[in-house]
Amino acid sequence: MRLILLGAPGAGKGTVAKLLTAIDGSVQISTGDILRAAVKEGTDLGKEAQGYMSRGELVPDSLIMGIMGERLLEDDCKSGFLLDGFPRTIPQAEALKQMLAKLNIELDGVVNLNVPRETILDRLTTRRTCEDCSAIYNVKSNPPKVEGVCDKCGGKVVQREDETEEAISKRLDVFNDQTAPLVGFYEGEGMLWDINATSSDVVVDTIKGKLGI
Repeated sequence: MRLILLGAPGAGKGTVAKLLTAIDGSVQISTGDILRAAVKEGTDLGKEAQGYMSRGELVPDSLIMGIMGERLLEDDCKSGFLLDGFPRTIPQAEALKQMLAKLNIELDGVVNLNVPRETILDRLTTRRTCEDCSAIYNVKSNPPKVEGVCDKCGGKVVQREDETEEAISKRLDVFNDQTAPLVGFYEGEGMLWDINATSSDVVVDTIKGKLGI
């Protein structure tokens, strides 16, 4: 499968992507991962990206698209890929469309995970993370056995600064300003699959139905 996964922070893109990759070997791709990999591997584009990142500047879209193009041509993408949280803006979506056409790659669809704002706030404000091993817990649905202590490594389990209600509200506002317009863009392209993401299993079953698998 070749899909784009859209959705606000906390909509469950990462969880859905992991479930989908297990079906047919498609690979999950996020811009953060490919930028870090390109820098680590020391590719020409990676070195250029590192320059921006070390100066605390945003990596330009043109450079991100170049690194994305290289990534999509790697062997493991032949089985398919899931673009997790990319594109983020209309200019990125337009650049991606042109790049995929050049590479002769056709998308199956664009999945929009529709989750109410209140649900996202509840999910993320109750999330806790181990400072040492990054294991994720939820104080309601999956708390550590001992409050504040990681089950896996014994590290300290905390609420991240970017997961307070105020921080999440700001992230959601940025998403609504920058990324939400992509729903209209892909709807216009006739590619949008708008799915009420009540649970990851429902989303995966809906996608499988649309793909006929």
